[in-house]
Amino acid sequence: MTSDRTPRRARLPLRLRRDPVAWERQRPTWREARPALIADALKRAQQRPGGNWYVVGAARDLPGDRPLARTVAGQEVVLWRDAEGRLVAGPGVCPHLGAPLRDSPVRCGTLVCHWHGLALDGGPFAGWEPWPAYDDGVLLWVRLDGAGGEEPTPRPPVPERPAAAGALTAVYTGQGVCEPADVVANRLDPWHGAWFHPYSFVDLTVVDAPGRDDGEDAFTVDVSFKLAGRLVVPVRAVFTAPGPRTVVMRITEGEGEGSVVETHASPLGPDSLGRPRTAVVEAVIATSERRGFAVARRTAPLLRPVMRYAAGRLWRDDLAYAERRWELRSTGRFPGE
Repeated sequence: MTSDRTPRRARLPLRLRRDPVAWERQRPTWREARPALIADALKRAQQRPGGNWYVVGAARDLPGDRPLARTVAGQEVVLWRDAEGRLVAGPGVCPHLGAPLRDSPVRCGTLVCHWHGLALDGGPFAGWEPWPAYDDGVLLWVRLDGAGGEEPTPRPPVPERPAAAGALTAVYTGQGVCEPADVVANRLDPWHGAWFHPYSFVDLTVVDAPGRDDGEDAFTVDVSFKLAGRLVVPVRAVFTAPGPRTVVMRITEGEGEGSVVETHASPLGPDSLGRPRTAVVEAVIATSERRGFAVARRTAPLLRPVMRYAAGRLWRDDLAYAERRWELRSTGRFPGE
């Protein structure tokens, strides 16, 4: 096993595509991307327990001197760190006269309402009750039992991932007019990658999908990430949906083996037209055994904006996919429904 892996890591991870294929001459994938197959994978994902936990943002975005506010499933949520640095979460509406706690400062771990000075240290007080919260080192989670309607769990279902201390991490957040299921369905359709994102992916082949055998409920993909010109990085990646609002892509072979991209979809609430809105929170946890990776981690402040830009470019298109899917579903025009 070890002897097989060492030569692969010793090779230069880049490859020059000697015979680049024009976009319109790619092998069509529409026959393989069967709507029923994707719908079945989505249905199984939605049946997996989430414990009523929702991702609200990046752990790095929560400093010690001010709160982080989000709307999740129509509820205002405010998060901050107490005097010991522990994550606290609860309603974002002051129980006194309804002030938005998102605008209130944090002093020595206490959130002080800027309207009348009501001080919250994270415990129940004056009608304010905390909600379960969790900081996994990369992402922040809050448990909303009223919104989830599931059997609550003490901790969120954090996917297996490389340790954050030894990885290069970046978190992208965007939002679209759709439901979480539309975001998950997009990620469970790997066949669109090279067609819809030719600026990032080439030579994409789905080598295994649920329903083809009795193996894992996963999509296995061979794909090359485009760097510049004809220079690409070939990898094998596996997509799984461990929960109703989460899809994980894990690199299993090639450069960055063990790296993970987690896509979490959290409902926000309706917009002014009554349409659903969903936040996409995508975490990249990159790792490598190559010597130069330690240097890359030291330059993380410079690399994170580049990583977020790359994710944002992809999600500009993928949110359009998810929004289109919701639009057709909401009007009864979605194929197969």
